[in-house]
Amino acid sequence: MKETKNLTQGNVLSTLLKFAIPVLLAMFLQALYGGIDLLIVGQFGTTQDVSGVSTGSMLLLTLQSLIVGLTMGVTVFVGQKIGEGKPEEAGKTIGSGIVLFTILGLILSIITIIFTQSLAKLLHAPEEAFIETCEYVKVCGAGLIFIVFYNLLGSIFRGIGDSKTPLITVSIACVVNIVGDLIFVAVFKLGAFGAALATVLAQALSVIISLIIIVKRGKKSKLPFAFHKDYIKLDGYYCRQQIKLGAPIALQDFLVGISFLVIQSVVNSLGLIASAGVGVAEKVCGFIMLIPSAISQSLSAFVAQNIGGGFEKRAKLSLKWGIAISLAIACFIGTFSFIRGDILAGIFSKDSAVISSGHLYLKAYAIDTFLTSFMFCFIGYFNGMGKTFFTMIQGLIGGIAIRIPMVFLMKNLPNTNLFLIGLSTPIATFSQIIMCVIYYLMLKKQKSPKI
Repeated sequence: MKETKNLTQGNVLSTLLKFAIPVLLAMFLQALYGGIDLLIVGQFGTTQDVSGVSTGSMLLLTLQSLIVGLTMGVTVFVGQKIGEGKPEEAGKTIGSGIVLFTILGLILSIITIIFTQSLAKLLHAPEEAFIETCEYVKVCGAGLIFIVFYNLLGSIFRGIGDSKTPLITVSIACVVNIVGDLIFVAVFKLGAFGAALATVLAQALSVIISLIIIVKRGKKSKLPFAFHKDYIKLDGYYCRQQIKLGAPIALQDFLVGISFLVIQSVVNSLGLIASAGVGVAEKVCGFIMLIPSAISQSLSAFVAQNIGGGFEKRAKLSLKWGIAISLAIACFIGTFSFIRGDILAGIFSKDSAVISSGHLYLKAYAIDTFLTSFMFCFIGYFNGMGKTFFTMIQGLIGGIAIRIPMVFLMKNLPNTNLFLIGLSTPIATFSQIIMCVIYYLMLKKQKSPKI
């Protein structure tokens, strides 16, 4: 029996939830990578270490968003081929992806290591935390190949309808990361350098475990795709399909990540406390945005399989349920973050000034949690349909053309603060929702849903 989930059958809500819950848990544990780094550094390191990890992880998160976007092309194309009942084409897609992403990982690692100091300067890393920022970026940059492969393997599992295996691998790796942080940061006092080292080792272990699982399942014929060593090559057709679907998402995610780096850079210019405060708030945001993010990734795989199988009505219904689930949870998370965000910020820092700054910034993100319940689900739906060019356009308009100018506008207001600067994000998200609704209605008019 193939260890995969057929997303084209069964009740839409229950099938989507069964698939999404492991995705959510895996993303939660992955978020712990950076969260545990900052938590342990905040408790056993210095404010300089906190700022270094904050700024460095923002840069690495931006690079990771580029990788995740590209691997989404693998998720969608493999999912469509599984839905169409073409296992050999799914296998060739995966083989081409392995070579393509190996090259990408090596290139990103080399660039990050060579230009570490230039990147830190570009981000206006506070002078007091410049060394710590460079240490974190250089070590994580050296391990980018593992981050690339972790996301590639996760995209393959999601594409075949398996969301449980990534959860198992990341669970083990997360434990290793926590132990590593405690050893390197709490015991050996290596600060930002130690936190980065623990993260890289954990990612490497996750990749190794995933490969072992794939090999074992392949030997037992439990994979829903055909695979042969000859498939591991740069096949022009399959590479083009992956890039065609993934590149628009990657470009959008990367440039949106750049917009958040601009925010971090602007805040860094306000001083060490503001820099650390926003860094702490961003870590909290990484957790409070997990629900819509998990639903979005799940919708991409769910919609891809159903579109491939010709079940367009199921795909549309999954979007509605995704929004309903995300919004219901956002009502609680958003309200709590706005009122008592200081409790959440206090998890990652013991400095009262940093906690206060983090809470102020979190108030803006609390508003955004309601909006992303709609926006993230629309993005997942459109990506699953293969409409990745539109998701790129709306992301560029909202993330670059609107968010960045709003950041500088808010920064230059009299008596500005981190809440006002943070408002640039929900303003951008609202504009993206409007674009998504308009595009959804346009598609609805073009073609009636298949029953």
